[in-house]
Parts: sequence; structure tokens; C-alpha cells
Amino acid sequence: MTLATIVYILVFVIFTLVAVAVMQIRLAGMKIKDFWSFVKANELLDELYFFANKKGDLSSQEQVIFLMEAEKVFSAFEKVPNMLWEEEYQKYREVLNKYKDIKVLRWASN
Repeated sequence: MTLATIVYILVFVIFTLVAVAVMQIRLAGMKIKDFWSFVKANELLDELYFFANKKGDLSSQEQVIFLMEAEKVFSAFEKVPNMLWEEEYQKYREVLNKYKDIKVLRWASN
């Protein structure tokens, strides 16, 4: 009896925490899907930041992949308020600069 009560209380607490989190996301003016894509894009930003700081030049195939993935990150970051990603701004800026450099390089080669 006590074990079942503890399990029910824990399940209730978990659902309550999830509901509060969803309400806060909604009150911030975001959709849950946009917030989830932001979380995934934040992970991808770390990987792109590594490639942006890579000393050697990227191959043509790596450039195309970098451009596509960077565009995904940019679109996800545009959908959330800036205050959520202030801490990641430096990484975002580095990736954006590398994105611009690759775009100019590819444009100049065509």
C-alpha cells in the first residue's frame, strides 16, 4: 500500500513538473516544437562551432554539409527569444562568420 502511494505521488509530481514546464514555454510565446528544435539545434551548434574553429580548410563536401546544418541552427534560433540563447551567442557568431566565409568562397569559385 505505501509503495503504491509513493509511486502515485512520484508520477503526479513528474506530470506536474512537465505541465509547469509546458506552461512556461507557452507563456514565453513559443511552441513546444520550436523549443524542442532549439534544444536539438543547440547541440548541433556545439558541433558546428568545433568545425568553425577548425584550423584547416573544409573540403567541398564538408562545406555543403556545414552550410545545410548551419541553416537549420539559424532557423531554430530565430524561433526562440534571444534571452534563451545569450550564453551561446559567441558560438552562434563564430558559426555565422564561418557560414558567411564559406558562402563567399563558394560564390567566388562559381
